[in-house]
Amino acid sequence: MSIKAGIVGASGYGGAELARLLYGHAQIQLTTIAAHAHAGKPVAELFPNLVNAGDFDPVEPQQLAELDLVFLATPHGPALELGAELYDAGTKVIDLSAAFRLSASDFLQWYKEAHPRPDLAAGDTQAAGDVVYGLPEFHRAAITTAKLVASPGCYPTATLLGLTPLRELFEANTVVVDAKSGTSGAGRQPNDGQHFAHVAGNFTAYGAPSHRHTGEIERWLGQAVGPISFTPHLVPMSRGILITAYATLRAGITQDDITDALMNAYQNEPFVHVLKPGSFPHTKAVAGTNACHLSALVDGRTNRVVVTSAIDNLGKGAAGQAVQSANIMCGFDETQGLTTIGLYP
Repeated sequence: MSIKAGIVGASGYGGAELARLLYGHAQIQLTTIAAHAHAGKPVAELFPNLVNAGDFDPVEPQQLAELDLVFLATPHGPALELGAELYDAGTKVIDLSAAFRLSASDFLQWYKEAHPRPDLAAGDTQAAGDVVYGLPEFHRAAITTAKLVASPGCYPTATLLGLTPLRELFEANTVVVDAKSGTSGAGRQPNDGQHFAHVAGNFTAYGAPSHRHTGEIERWLGQAVGPISFTPHLVPMSRGILITAYATLRAGITQDDITDALMNAYQNEPFVHVLKPGSFPHTKAVAGTNACHLSALVDGRTNRVVVTSAIDNLGKGAAGQAVQSANIMCGFDETQGLTTIGLYP
């Protein structure tokens, strides 16, 4: 069995990575690769690795609605409109933007906009119904029956995979997340801060203390954890995310408790690898993959746990995770078209 799928927003890094993965997928036939501003132009002019992709298609909602599945790799504004239209037409949707990840009230708080379709806000559905926050390791059952999957952001994915299994073991209101991302996380659209002369040999923080992903992490990590401190940084590499999170442990929690919690959560997960205490993840080890590498160490002197998580921001943080959810939605092998073997060195 195979399905017909399309990508909207294929001129961005996330959309191009989706195309790369789907062209190698045995059961998903990529029939539409749409990009509004580049319609009619050769895909290979922007992405020379996609030499056989033909030309970008125009964005035509009626034709998209005839497909089995549509991936939206646009900013959240266009995704809000097109995602709702396709959902209403009965077409399955996986959205890589922030359009449907939060509750309507949280969306207003963090994006300063009223959500036009509160009924499609995954944060109001508690990962149930047919609109689902698409973190497969925790919402797999709900994804199987979903009609619209709100695929998590890259920073939230790395953070939630590291902290969710441990959230009962640390004190509320103590989580600090220090995050670093490669430049592709900012998108393909050029801006002054992305120039090679500005990025190369440089390392800087941005977006603190109210980066939009803070609200997404807090929502899906759970109210009991309380507010977190989240600071992202830009590092001079093209792809990859590394987060280091700190939290104060509850009384009596040991290294064995931390290790057991992570191993129990991920022992049967195909894309999450828990490293031995004392080992640390490398972004290069997960480059080009849908993998997440985790480690956690207890600092007995401060009674804090230090959790480190590495993913490819375009893989598990975007396109790879979207394909993983698509496999689950369509009843395919969850690992179809994906790999855990990184490009190293």
